[in-house]
Amino acid sequence: MSWQERVGDVGDGGRRMMEFLEKYIFPKINVESREDAGIVNEDFIITTDSYTIKPIIFPGGSIGKLAICGSANDVAVMGAKPTYFLLSLIADENLEMNKFLHVVEDISKYLREIDGRMLGGDLKTLKGDGEEIYVNTTCIGTRNRWLELNLEVVRNYRNYPHSWIRNCGAGEDEVVIITGNIAEHATAILLAREELGFQLDVSSDCKHLWFPIRKAMEEGGITAMKDATRGGIASALNEIAEQSGVGMVIEENKIPIREEVRSFCEVLGLDPYAMANEGVSVMTVVREMAEDVLEALHKAGEKNARIVGYTTAEHREVILRTELGSERILHMPYGSTVPRIC
Repeated sequence: MSWQERVGDVGDGGRRMMEFLEKYIFPKINVESREDAGIVNEDFIITTDSYTIKPIIFPGGSIGKLAICGSANDVAVMGAKPTYFLLSLIADENLEMNKFLHVVEDISKYLREIDGRMLGGDLKTLKGDGEEIYVNTTCIGTRNRWLELNLEVVRNYRNYPHSWIRNCGAGEDEVVIITGNIAEHATAILLAREELGFQLDVSSDCKHLWFPIRKAMEEGGITAMKDATRGGIASALNEIAEQSGVGMVIEENKIPIREEVRSFCEVLGLDPYAMANEGVSVMTVVREMAEDVLEALHKAGEKNARIVGYTTAEHREVILRTELGSERILHMPYGSTVPRIC
């Protein structure tokens, strides 16, 4: 690497970030997991994440809510109960105290909502433009009876060697479910910046996924799962397909998306499939249990959860199929399609 090279904007997910990690990080640091959480042992998994977003308070939440829910969701999609947390805050020394307290209160509120324990943390300040706060959260997820129920059901239908729900766990001829309306977090953040001149009633979907996932695991049959954050459902679907060695066929007209969000994306030339979500997961389920899992998600409040397609051994791509029967490949996003939003 020459001294002129810079890191660049590689933190937005997608293929570009993975190429960067494979080239500069993984050869130097022996990272054991390519998933959002690392496995400690049969009882614990752990994740850590850093959050930076503007504005720090937005319709549907704040960076504090985003940090607690985001890290909790990273372990929840592997079947773990979000239990223990660590927190680090880096705040602009000129940040208004009411905004700082708003963020801290959201951290407290959504920690209580998940019945989590904050084990410790750190606070630093820096000189900036007066509007910044950066949040790092670490979350430890724990083994639980709902995960055990889910794995037991999966193993009634096929061999499943994993002790947690893994990105690599999807098998052939399974059903693909998306748990909620897509692209709302990214849309809400773009609108909150008040630079586009649109007037839409859209809030971030940021929330804890543990509660609907727990309900779905009670029915059982989930083989792979990922929250569709950076890179959206395009990234989540491709990661599961690639790591599991299967292809997918997705019915485009079944993907849950609000019409006003779809229109917003069309006007700006944005790809809603690559836009970030903070309360949506993609999952694969053994075919025999798919309707039961979908009903459980609906009962848990995920009214927009939909069966959108299936896995296949016929190819290794994620294929979008339209109502007219035409098909196209849904590629892994290369980089960010919008300004940094999470």
